[in-house]
Amino acid sequence: MIDQTEKDRWAGVFTALVTPFRDGEIDLPAFDALVERQIVAGVAGLVPVGTTGEAATLSDAEAVALIERTVRIAAGRALVVAGAGSNDTGKTVAKVRAAEKAGADAVLVVTPYYNKPTQAGLIAHYDAVAAATGRPVMLYSVPGRCGVEIAPATCAELMARRANVFVIKEAGGSVERVTRLRAACGDDLIVHSGDDGLTLPFLALGAVGVTSVVANVAPEAMVALVAAWRRGDRAEALRLHESLADLIAAMFVESNPGPVKAALALAGEIAPDMRLPLVPVAASTRELLAGLLDPRTVTGRAA
Repeated sequence: MIDQTEKDRWAGVFTALVTPFRDGEIDLPAFDALVERQIVAGVAGLVPVGTTGEAATLSDAEAVALIERTVRIAAGRALVVAGAGSNDTGKTVAKVRAAEKAGADAVLVVTPYYNKPTQAGLIAHYDAVAAATGRPVMLYSVPGRCGVEIAPATCAELMARRANVFVIKEAGGSVERVTRLRAACGDDLIVHSGDDGLTLPFLALGAVGVTSVVANVAPEAMVALVAAWRRGDRAEALRLHESLADLIAAMFVESNPGPVKAALALAGEIAPDMRLPLVPVAASTRELLAGLLDPRTVTGRAA
């Protein structure tokens, strides 16, 4: 059984951090500033080297360096959940062990992509991964990217097998999945929304937080939304949800993290650079984002 203290550690906004690049290399000062801004805004967690962090194009050394920097800057002020997934179980185990050694509080492990394993394959994969670490393993179901979702029964089986499996990032785009997951797994399962726009309905159905892309740009608003819901101010939570709706939608008009990097670039915080095969967003997307951001923040300095 997961105690309330552990549940509280996972409540709130966890920012899926972008990885700033400049001239092909990681822009470490920009990354450090981004992490500090998130903490000051009150996020509960930081998620380096995930999908939004372009983990697929990072070397193992780069990934470890970013995890270590996040841990050092966070200094216990926020939970650090390191992206550590791949489509090879052996490689995933190695990534998880490296993340643990780097000081991560937990690991985020996406379902194996391209392979499209069966549910039996997912059980075997996550069981091997969870056995390799003493850190909590955050399951990550995102069928739109990986082609397979974690079935509720699979989640329940993994929780029964491994004490460090008790949290899931659910990014299948279905609010109804929260109810099915909780029905299969019970109250010990901690659910995060993996879709910013579904944060409020997920919370209403029993989720405790969100692993957020838009928080890179608007951490204060996302933190305020979740906090309003948790203190029972439904009207304020709804107001904040509606105020963020257009910006959240714009985050996904092109492949993530293109739009969120463009928004941060418009605010002068990072360059819009990405690693191939991803490229910076089209001019039309940039114009859309500029129209949605606070004009006082749009500088274009990093463009």
